[in-house]
Amino acid sequence: MPIAMFTADELAVVRRAYAHQVAAAAGTTNPRIEAAFAVVPREKFLGAPPWQVANLGGGYRPLLSSDLVLAYQDALFALQPDKGVNNGSPSLHARLLDELDVQIGDRIAHIGAGTGYYSAVLSELVGATGHVYAIEMDRDLAGHARSALADRANVSVIIADDNQWPQQEMDAIYVNFAVGRPAERWIESLRPGGRLVLPLGVPRQSRPSSSGRHACHGAALRIGRGARGFAARWIGTAYFVCADGGLTVDENEIEALTAAFKRGGIEFVKSLIWKTEPRIGRCWYIGDEWALCYDEP
Repeated sequence: MPIAMFTADELAVVRRAYAHQVAAAAGTTNPRIEAAFAVVPREKFLGAPPWQVANLGGGYRPLLSSDLVLAYQDALFALQPDKGVNNGSPSLHARLLDELDVQIGDRIAHIGAGTGYYSAVLSELVGATGHVYAIEMDRDLAGHARSALADRANVSVIIADDNQWPQQEMDAIYVNFAVGRPAERWIESLRPGGRLVLPLGVPRQSRPSSSGRHACHGAALRIGRGARGFAARWIGTAYFVCADGGLTVDENEIEALTAAFKRGGIEFVKSLIWKTEPRIGRCWYIGDEWALCYDEP
């Protein structure tokens, strides 16, 4: 068990300071995001110590103390180090959640929920009248999430392949692993005005024995469903562990997406073309029945 070197009141102050730093690093001025990070106990979602944190150059290092206050730093904590699965950077997630524009009462699908830390943050943002569907295909991670989220009536943990959810209309969808293409259900389950935030990424061709397969090119995108189609916007560079299961991409897709990243220009994308013919010469990338284009929707 983690060691408690601080009283509950002292730890509440530590969480508030951590949340303030996370929001500042993310560049968000949304007070609701800072407030959510300030009240969710991150240590519940990290597993048993000794914890490991990701090194900047790759791999992990163990923390020398089990003091739970160490959970409150802007660092990646290993959940499954052999697979490269982490509880990711709080400041990156704060930035992405700001882009998701979560509202009180929203119904949100959290795809790739892991042990549920960011599901808990989402549950704070949607409030008692909203609901978070935490989708996780790994049974061990989902089991941890169910235990850690058991006291949150507005969260449901679902064990399923991530491309099979959501199965109903959603206000927002938050994806927490890199994909080479959006899943059909993510796009078609967005209600009018709905938002999707996902990391688009190309997996490394080598897989180190000490970690999972992460993206070697990656970008976070915001997709919004409007009356005239799907608006798309580049949020910034983002590297996540790559999808498994039904979302695995083939070598042809990897090669084509790699070429698009190397050409550059994703920051100028303005629309997602879905199941219609894109305008040749006006797209950053054209995939199978979808494209990212430079024109407004």
